[in-house]
Amino acid sequence: MNVEGHRATPPRRRDARRSWELLVAAAHEVFTRQGLEAPLDVIARRAGVGNATLYRHFPTRAALIDAVFHDLLTDTMTAGEQARTASDAWAGLNAYLQAVFTTLAADRGTNDLMTTRLEGVDALRAVHVHNRETVELLLRRGRDEGTVRADVTVEDVLFALAALGRAVPALTTATTPDAWRRPLALLLAGLQASPTASPRLPGPPLTADQLGDVLQELGPHRNSGQPPGP
Repeated sequence: MNVEGHRATPPRRRDARRSWELLVAAAHEVFTRQGLEAPLDVIARRAGVGNATLYRHFPTRAALIDAVFHDLLTDTMTAGEQARTASDAWAGLNAYLQAVFTTLAADRGTNDLMTTRLEGVDALRAVHVHNRETVELLLRRGRDEGTVRADVTVEDVLFALAALGRAVPALTTATTPDAWRRPLALLLAGLQASPTASPRLPGPPLTADQLGDVLQELGPHRNSGQPPGP
């Protein structure tokens, strides 16, 4: 599956390529443990190169993040494609969200990416678009099949997923690696159509722009457009 946008690629020269690969591997390790706001000089030291080498290969933090997480993010799109072809929309939605939360629980860097908004990461932008399309399709099919409550919007679901997803690292650290399954099951139960009339959700739903603003506020990287720094 292709991801739209330009992906940072390793240089052709052997020594430069080796530095590029060391930086990506070190960044993956550090981001996994500390999240996307980890100091970049820590990554450079772990890779055994200087800060100037890091900045030469990755002039922005976003460029480094894109190189590190590109393949992991496309795995989420593959799960979305599989969910879209499910014969039962409710089963497809359940399977897709289970796959998404398995990814969110894997490491803090991926969690930061998928539950907030970060400008300049081409792979992430494509995944967010694909994720929205997948959820929207499954909700629409679920409403038609009578398994999803009629008043739930895609923004309702994406906000709930982001808010719950942000709590996953703390939850799994304090309890067990699969502790997220219980709150996700509760969330899914709230989306399911009831055999009896359910009370309507209070207040107006979020707009797409409002959801984007919320995701921006959830993230620690509000200055993502600035050059990378320690």
